[in-house]
Amino acid sequence: MTRDEALALDAADPLARFHDAFALPDGVIYLDGNSLGPPPRAVHDRLTEVSRRQWGEGLVRSWNTADWIGAPTRVGDKIAQRIGADPGEVTVADSTTVNLFKLAAGACSLRPGRTTILSEAGNFPTDLYAVQGLGALLEDRVRLKTVAPDELLDAIDEDTAAVILTQVHYKTSRRWDLAAVTAAAHAKGALMLWDLCHSVGAIAVDLNGAQADLAVGCSYKYLNGGPGAPAFLFVAKRHQGAIRSPLTGWMGHAEPFAFEDGYRACADIRGQITGTPPILGLAALEAGLDLQLQAVPTLVEAKGLALAELFIAEAQARAADPSLVLTGPREAAARGLHVSFAHPQGYALVQAMMARGIIGDFRSPDIARFGFSPLFLSYAQVWDAAETLADVLATRAWDRPEFHQRAAVT
Repeated sequence: MTRDEALALDAADPLARFHDAFALPDGVIYLDGNSLGPPPRAVHDRLTEVSRRQWGEGLVRSWNTADWIGAPTRVGDKIAQRIGADPGEVTVADSTTVNLFKLAAGACSLRPGRTTILSEAGNFPTDLYAVQGLGALLEDRVRLKTVAPDELLDAIDEDTAAVILTQVHYKTSRRWDLAAVTAAAHAKGALMLWDLCHSVGAIAVDLNGAQADLAVGCSYKYLNGGPGAPAFLFVAKRHQGAIRSPLTGWMGHAEPFAFEDGYRACADIRGQITGTPPILGLAALEAGLDLQLQAVPTLVEAKGLALAELFIAEAQARAADPSLVLTGPREAAARGLHVSFAHPQGYALVQAMMARGIIGDFRSPDIARFGFSPLFLSYAQVWDAAETLADVLATRAWDRPEFHQRAAVT
């Protein structure tokens, strides 16, 4: 593709109107929205409104007058529209790790007598760590079992309480078939818990269409909620009355302001909330969601896959370095919206591109990872990024001492 052809695609892009809604610095092509989305311009005004008027003037009264108390489920209902859930099935709370721990334990409470939680080897570490911690807490009553991805469906058996998978793999971008894997788990009586961190706001997700049981996800990637933004969790309504959370905080009580000594769980999705909602974080997230909800999910996914395909095709056509190897599936339908290339100098390669204004990220041991958020990226920018990658490889621009110095966050 020529750059003029990329510009022609931009001229016909139905999502191009969203570009100016994001606050990005000049001279930067941001290919890391799959790790931390940039702020929508509306976020700054929303945070000013919440901090100055609601907090500064309303003070404690704003729990009622500004409906701070309803924010977790109000914002959860907005996320529900992006993951194929119904109102009352999603709430915003805690972090992805905490939510996964809660729902893994909750899955075990729904499948008493079963002791195995199954996942794939190489799943995102926090998912595995959370279940390992649960297993250590419950000792012989729960154990984590991991298998290779191509062995996973056959490994589901009558002792499996739940299968936990990240729908889009954080390194390879390989995508699991949501409906098929959920059906395979159900066929053996197991529950399905999906991690949607690299799915929500990127690809079209239909949890209820797939009959999924549980899900978690973060909001700081494609939802643009900001660094450390609160995460969300989904519990299908059919499970809400019976599932038990291991973290019984006051906001999950049936009547939080009755201040009873004994815990009585709220029977709906609010039973999964633990502590006081982070109002500033929720305000920023809601502003990002309000923008996100203006875009049609199928158009978002289609453009994101097209951007990724453009980058892969141009990088492979232009890069003369045989050490640059695409990881994960080549077929667009089998991927999410990020692309990973393995290279022996992957870290230095990413740093050299950053020095030229192309921001991606690195994942150990050798993965240069680039994300393609459809709402703020253009085809011409992706074309330029592929050209820069090819030049950095051809000139060995990555081979400078400062590009090999590892920072704390990669």
